[in-house]
Amino acid sequence: MKNLVGTIAVILWVVTQAGAQDFHYSQFYAAPLYLNPALTGSTELSRVGLNYRKQWPGLDHDFNAYSAYFDHYSFDLRSGIGLAVNSFQETNMKVNTTDVSAFYSYNLQIAESWNFRIGTEASLVRRSADLDNLVFGDQVDLFNRSINSGTIDNVPDFDPYSYLDIGFGALLNNENFWLGSSFHHVNQPGISFYPDDELGYLPVKWSVHGGWNIPLGANQYFGSKFDNMASAMANFKKQGPFQQFDVGTQLLYKSLITGLSYRGIPGMRGLPNQDSIIFLVGLKLETGMVIGYSYDFMVSNIGTQTKGAHEISIRYQFFMGDPKYRNQRSRLLKCFDFMM
Repeated sequence: MKNLVGTIAVILWVVTQAGAQDFHYSQFYAAPLYLNPALTGSTELSRVGLNYRKQWPGLDHDFNAYSAYFDHYSFDLRSGIGLAVNSFQETNMKVNTTDVSAFYSYNLQIAESWNFRIGTEASLVRRSADLDNLVFGDQVDLFNRSINSGTIDNVPDFDPYSYLDIGFGALLNNENFWLGSSFHHVNQPGISFYPDDELGYLPVKWSVHGGWNIPLGANQYFGSKFDNMASAMANFKKQGPFQQFDVGTQLLYKSLITGLSYRGIPGMRGLPNQDSIIFLVGLKLETGMVIGYSYDFMVSNIGTQTKGAHEISIRYQFFMGDPKYRNQRSRLLKCFDFMM
């Protein structure tokens, strides 16, 4: 019985801690609603997007993230609305977290070229796990170095459960500069598979992020005019004991996007953070389609074992509304037009 209780305690700690830190995207601006609810409708266009991340493919059991979202900006209401579906999976114990989220933001024009946006989100989250792959002490044969299939321990069922998750954010921006902050899990929902576990809650995640676009002039490309641009961006976030800092640059030349980023906190390797150099390549098409691929090359001690991470983002931006207002597109914000 003591063996069972001890094992269950370890399981609960692992499962809880695995979910205590949110999954992250290296192309964080290509997952705008996941980053900050205030980015809902930030392009002042309609936008639909997909994100996929495969983390640590070199391990026997890796992590996968999927995201799909849609947002739309209403000029009459000066508001953005959005809907997103996110799914995060850990393949060993099959810990699955899936949410359906609704977003709203309001745009307050505080000067001729400056906007202040506030946003909120409400998510219904479903969480489940499959513990069939667990190994108990009586299954381990140290002499033969093997694992037996049978065990005398009896693990209780871990039933799937759902909870409500609340977040909000703010954003200050003009056409070429932005600075924002977001707060997720402000209601600190319980995430333990045991309903009476008072320690199994999701800590608040807060982040501060910003960037600057530098116009580099225009080019004629396939008969169309493209704006070349360089960008610098950064994102710092903290959740419980975990903290992470991303900083990077991107270059848009004609339709080609290239980028280089770094994730980590130099000189503070003792902290629980991940250090990676991120390479990015993408395309921005005249149709409004933006496609990006990035690879995380880990520079930490476990980098060669995990084989980094692969990430793909796709989004399509278009003007949805009365055709007589389509000429408004020429004045729409370019701040988040191609960001990955």
